[in-house]
Amino acid sequence: MTDLHALTDGAATGKGDRSRPRAALPALCATQITSWGIVYYAFPVLNPEITSRTGWSAGTTTAAFSLALVVSALAGIRVGRILDQRGPRLVMTAGSVLGALSLVIVAAAPDPAVFFAGWTLAGLAMASTFYQPAFAALTRWWAPDHIRALTIVTLAGGLASTVFAPLTAALADHFSWRTTYLLLAAVLAAVTIPAHALALRGPWPKAPRPSTSLVGGTAAVARSRTFWLLATALTLSSFAMYAVVVALVPLLLDRGYSTTQAAWALGLGGAGQTLGRTLYATLARHIGTTARTVTLLALGGVTTAAFAVVPGPYALLIALSIAAGMVRGNLTLLQATAVTDRWGTSHYGHLSGLLTAPATTAAALAPFAGAALAAPFGGYPHLFALLAVISGFAALIATATRPPRPCQGADAASRYKGWSSSRR
Repeated sequence: MTDLHALTDGAATGKGDRSRPRAALPALCATQITSWGIVYYAFPVLNPEITSRTGWSAGTTTAAFSLALVVSALAGIRVGRILDQRGPRLVMTAGSVLGALSLVIVAAAPDPAVFFAGWTLAGLAMASTFYQPAFAALTRWWAPDHIRALTIVTLAGGLASTVFAPLTAALADHFSWRTTYLLLAAVLAAVTIPAHALALRGPWPKAPRPSTSLVGGTAAVARSRTFWLLATALTLSSFAMYAVVVALVPLLLDRGYSTTQAAWALGLGGAGQTLGRTLYATLARHIGTTARTVTLLALGGVTTAAFAVVPGPYALLIALSIAAGMVRGNLTLLQATAVTDRWGTSHYGHLSGLLTAPATTAAALAPFAGAALAAPFGGYPHLFALLAVISGFAALIATATRPPRPCQGADAASRYKGWSSSRR
């Protein structure tokens, strides 16, 4: 397991690099917890009250939330270009303002049309404040030792639901859903706007010289066979992964477990996600890019297939949920490093936005598609079997996503130099 104490050494804090803002890493940890917790995780907690108080259908409110995720995916491409050129401060500060404003609009929405407008604006905020811009900032400032910084931020981000789901529920016990969203918008603004504006003020380093694998620029990379196959594999995996998360509770309810038992299984899977992320640095050191990609996608299929065929006992299902969460946690970091492992850091923001847009869209559609497919396929166990096949197909495609040969040379060596020196 990764030495968590070592994660806080010079490579993670900025020691030894004056161009690297020392406050950026702790600030991004705080803002990822807050942004994910309020803009994303508060919705499933408040949605039942939203539908009961307004009379709007659950399908309508959930569609508005899914629209935000789709907007986030599409806007992320443009946001990535801006990040490459100007850095994260303006983008993430503006995104924080948009996030708070969007929740105010959602809270005040008199009808579904305004509700949709609020969530559309929230999608722009997600693209500007969630993992992708944070990853772009850390990749440029912390390279070649960026995996450790990415790990720290995703470990913090994994606590978002742990912190804000109970907090949102507690607020909802005392206030209406509208007042709760207004209070959360105030917290979001108070934490994220000053943190992004003040902590991300360091000079934005010039992009490193493109590796020879970037000959022809980002357009050539985006048209390449490797890029398309990688995007396809990550999209299929993302669809399966998010469908599993949403369908796990119905699966366990169908098998006779209580709502509380199902909720605990889902929640402990989130804890496994955080645990799994501590292992990624070790995987990156010892397993090559293609093998790591194939292995993690295949493990996603294996754990999904296990849910399809293992009815119990409950303790075994808990262990399986934790294992599946560990795989999901690693897949988050796999996606964060997919570009740098193959094409370097020169145009990370733009290429990462292009790569993750279809995966984020698939994640947004997965809850609807999973629920729609469960009945035609004969129930949730059969749905999980289908999702396992999709993950297996993703792993098969990933076998053809080898890094371009020139990237294996000097550029790759420079990226991993930090790892070997940190171990000495």
